[in-house]
Amino acid sequence: MSDLHNEFEKSRHFNTARMDRRNVNMLAGLAAGVTADGVITLEEAQFLRQWIESQMSHLDDPVVNILYQRVSSMLQDGVLDEDESTELLETLRGFAGVSSPGSAPSIHTAPTPLPLCQPAPHVECDGNVFVFTGTMAFGPRKECERLVRERGGAIGPGVSKKVDYLVIGSIGNEQWLHSSYGTKILRAVELRDNGTPIAIIAEDHWQRILLG
Repeated sequence: MSDLHNEFEKSRHFNTARMDRRNVNMLAGLAAGVTADGVITLEEAQFLRQWIESQMSHLDDPVVNILYQRVSSMLQDGVLDEDESTELLETLRGFAGVSSPGSAPSIHTAPTPLPLCQPAPHVECDGNVFVFTGTMAFGPRKECERLVRERGGAIGPGVSKKVDYLVIGSIGNEQWLHSSYGTKILRAVELRDNGTPIAIIAEDHWQRILLG
């Protein structure tokens, strides 16, 4: 039987996208669960790596891929030392949107730090091109762009090889806990992985450099 209107193909795409969203939600829930006691064990890290491999190996999601790479790198020697456990704990809390114990409650969800360059690079406005994404705590995006222009920088129309910095706003929303992390971040991660010197930075780092 022929599929004259591509209905079967569209159905497969829809079901795949729905399953991907569900799997990302499940991964966020798993991350929240293993961080609940404040310690990440070797067995928990190995379980997360295996779960991502079995459930999400096909998913072209930059944040999930970075999370997988971090966990795999830590487990390469078959050991999860204390420093790696602490780093993974904070990474998973960021992915799941879980606050650290004792931190002040917030009405906002913080965006996951996984796509950010580590260590955070030096930021220089003069002669460089910036793109902003997400909601900025500093204020309207136009105000952020004005600060950059006043300091000799330029604003790009979108993420490309000509962009030097992608700044991620510090006020997140549910988008950060699901499968859509924004096309700008996806494109920036792809460019960076392919050797383009684009820096992905958090708004608070951008503010510290520009405003002191």
